[in-house]
Amino acid sequence: MANHASADKRYRQSERRRLHNKYYAKTTRNAIRALRNTTDKGTAEANAPKVYAMIDKLAKIGVIHKNKAANLKSGLAVYINKLS
Repeated sequence: MANHASADKRYRQSERRRLHNKYYAKTTRNAIRALRNTTDKGTAEANAPKVYAMIDKLAKIGVIHKNKAANLKSGLAVYINKLS
């Protein structure tokens, strides 16, 4: 147990933030997975801006690093460009 009230509060806050971050990270991963499983170029191009926005938001709030976000977006762009 925490020895101080501030440590107890810090634990509660970090647990809330962890669950919040986990939810958004998992949702974004599912969106990336769905985009990568798409075989139609038109659908992929239509969904790409939404997925890019989700990735940017994760980087902005610090769930993932900005370079990881850039790498994910780059990989998705390469995948979409290879679709015919």
